[in-house]
Amino acid sequence: MKNLNLPTGNSIPTFGLGTWRMGEHSDRFQRETDVIRDALDMGVRLIDTAEMYGEGGAEQVIGEAIRGRRDGLFLVSKFYPHNASRNGVVDACERSLRRMDCDWIDLYLLHWPGSIPLSQTFEALHQLQDQGKIRNFGVSNFNLSDLQEIPAAAGSQLGCNQVFYNLAHREVEWEISDWCHERGIPIMAYSPLDQGGSLLRSPIIIDLAEQHSASAAQIALAWLLHQPGTVVIPKSARPARIRENLEAVEIKLGSEDLAALDSAFPPPDQPVRLGMR
Repeated sequence: MKNLNLPTGNSIPTFGLGTWRMGEHSDRFQRETDVIRDALDMGVRLIDTAEMYGEGGAEQVIGEAIRGRRDGLFLVSKFYPHNASRNGVVDACERSLRRMDCDWIDLYLLHWPGSIPLSQTFEALHQLQDQGKIRNFGVSNFNLSDLQEIPAAAGSQLGCNQVFYNLAHREVEWEISDWCHERGIPIMAYSPLDQGGSLLRSPIIIDLAEQHSASAAQIALAWLLHQPGTVVIPKSARPARIRENLEAVEIKLGSEDLAALDSAFPPPDQPVRLGMR
């Protein structure tokens, strides 16, 4: 599994498992736990979650799934903007640690911009980092203007900007990705298969899938993995689909493939705000 270096010197896998919509129903707890364990058995080492997912339920599922297997995993979680005050961040982190039954979070993100001054938020994140309760911090759903409001000392240390990013939604490529790449900050793509969209029914993607003896989803993920400094976190509750997604890391798209995809799904040519799911 390929890794990217973070500004802190730590590294992050480029492929992970998303857990949105997990932990919402108690009768699915064991099934979802087993799915995450199956993913770990396949070699997945990054798991993304948030206190918002199932109001902590997804973190509880993860806690059970990784019991006895914490070493070598890279856990990402996110906190609500209304918990972004000095005390709020610390308290939210403590709750997440208890739910996942672990001692640290590898990457802790502000889920989207809010009204609390970022100076307070990052003061708390630095405190948690100094205490060893988080190893890296970052943001999610931040447009360029939001990124520019981050205190300079924190902005140079961001572990990622997690955004809605796929072939059909390339908004991040207008200035945001350049800002991040210049600072060595990865882009983490959520909904990389454009949930509910028509992306995987695109004729060009289907044609390339046939040429590479792959699935449409694998082509879409392979394209993202080809983008510089990018991490993908597709979510699936089916082990067979997780294995299929994971195999996308082995697909090599050629220059003609990439040109065809750029033609069918061009990047933005004017300022545009990030999409959000």
